[in-house]
Amino acid sequence: MPQNKFNRREWSKLMLTGFAGALLPSALSANVPAYKYSFVLGVQTYSMRDQSREGAIQMMKELGIKSCEIWQGHIEPKEFQWARNITPEQLQARQESLLKWRQQVNMKEIAAMRKQFTKAGIHIQAYASNMNDATSDHDIELAFRIAEALQTDTLTTSATITSMKRIDAAAQKYKIKVGMHNHSNVDRPNDFSSPESFERAMEGCSSYTRINLDIGHFVAANFDPVDFIRKNHEKIVCLHVKDRKKNQGVNVPFGEGDTPIKEVLELIRDNQWPIPANIEYEYNGPDTKTELGKCFEYCKKIFNSK
Repeated sequence: MPQNKFNRREWSKLMLTGFAGALLPSALSANVPAYKYSFVLGVQTYSMRDQSREGAIQMMKELGIKSCEIWQGHIEPKEFQWARNITPEQLQARQESLLKWRQQVNMKEIAAMRKQFTKAGIHIQAYASNMNDATSDHDIELAFRIAEALQTDTLTTSATITSMKRIDAAAQKYKIKVGMHNHSNVDRPNDFSSPESFERAMEGCSSYTRINLDIGHFVAANFDPVDFIRKNHEKIVCLHVKDRKKNQGVNVPFGEGDTPIKEVLELIRDNQWPIPANIEYEYNGPDTKTELGKCFEYCKKIFNSK
């Protein structure tokens, strides 16, 4: 097993300690003692989408964050990605350049990126790469190859129900779990948004196909994440933690919405379920580092409340 590749039993031996998101230093050693609670609090690096990969790593170091789910925008070249206020011609040129990069990328380049996180003391819990029915077989495999080069056993994706058979085939080939990420688009029957949509997507797939539950989007779609996690915790590879209002409400600072963040984190903590909880900062705040720090402090207080 690669150095940073953790199974569920090993994850169960990790716990939050010190500042929010920190893992015990001994958690990366061979002899990891058992703890009373199993709880890993990390970040989805999309939270730092205004930062380069190096900038995001530095911000995590300054905030004491030791676990992350890497957004593909922090792996693929930033100059080839979509950006606001670019012309259609510029967008087309970027898409063509990104396609060329995907065709030629060397996994040694990805391994070098992983070493940046390792050097900073940050564990890569998962790699997030979005896919759908239009994604080529090459690009589906590439996502798993990148996850493998990052030495994580988990990939998360905002995909479609009808694309999951192809994605699951790649998951079986690479022996990497894939967590389906939900949004609140209940009006789109091919998207993940409801308990029923997860069930339909997993039908006929292997045990590698699992769930990356976004509790904020789940609440915005008027579903109960506490009940869902209680019934499906063994199928969940990680959570996205954000706060939204019900009835397609907006993203808001933690504690100001309808998402039962406290109840969810306590449920995981008290049952010792090895489900990493990754903060996803999406509301509009004046400063990413300040707001992300507030999000982690909010969750840390919940963890320490017992």
